[in-house]
Amino acid sequence: MSFAIEGVYCAAATPLRSDGTPDLALFGAHTKALIDEGCHGIAMLGSTGEANSFSARERMDLLEAALEGGTLPQQLLPGTSSCAVTEAVEMTRHAVQAGVKGVVLLPPFYYTAFSDESLFRFYATIIERVNDPRLKVVLYHIPMLTGVPISHSLIEKLIKTFPETVVGIKDSDGKIENMHAISARFPGFSVLAGADPLLLPVLQGGGAGCITASSNLVARELRIVYDHWNDLAQTEKVKAAQDVIVAWRNLTNSYTQLPTVKTMLAKRRGDTGWLNVHPPFSPLSVAEAKQVWATMDQLEAVTA
Repeated sequence: MSFAIEGVYCAAATPLRSDGTPDLALFGAHTKALIDEGCHGIAMLGSTGEANSFSARERMDLLEAALEGGTLPQQLLPGTSSCAVTEAVEMTRHAVQAGVKGVVLLPPFYYTAFSDESLFRFYATIIERVNDPRLKVVLYHIPMLTGVPISHSLIEKLIKTFPETVVGIKDSDGKIENMHAISARFPGFSVLAGADPLLLPVLQGGGAGCITASSNLVARELRIVYDHWNDLAQTEKVKAAQDVIVAWRNLTNSYTQLPTVKTMLAKRRGDTGWLNVHPPFSPLSVAEAKQVWATMDQLEAVTA
């Protein structure tokens, strides 16, 4: 089965300068490197990308920086949602006009006493105001952060109303049963795992791929799983790649995930600028960073 959006997409981290502004040149280089390392595309400006700590202008500048760095428009899935519908429309329109593959839309996450009808109105308003047949929307289900789950009935109504536009969902709730249920109920709808170890079971259940944080670091192994998961002759290769993915994912969770991923990127890319994080996050301590880097050395020695 083919999907409008499928493959390994990196939930790319966003490098910052010491003053908290995005490091546009470093970001452009990072997104291009991720493609070279095996990602099909870049799902920039999501949770790992600290999207909600940037202004709308900064987010649009980062999209342009990715393009200037050599990443192709059809390789990009930017997060363009906002609690302010006017900002969401502005960023979504900007992304579509740049030629991106699609956009990832969180539900509104401040006022949370919503019915499916009110959430439908939020998404419909953005789609209708952008009013561009090129727009493809991936819903973003991450209720542990938003407090707003995306129900199957809401998915059904959005697909029926906007069948050429609402094409998938990133499910970061970690419940593989829900991902399988969505795949079964809506054939051809792109179900994208939000956790690296779940790429394999998502594909086995009819899903389309992943959008994950650890692909900042293990794109090659995720691509092995994606390319060979259904090839019995490659079972051992897939298992070995899956073991690497799980080990690196566990390391990203050894401390608060986002600053840990950036600490790991500081070592991988050889640039301490990656250590900068927006409040309310704090960088890892010197001792914590040294422990993470030492564990990276151990993992890389095993897989070398």
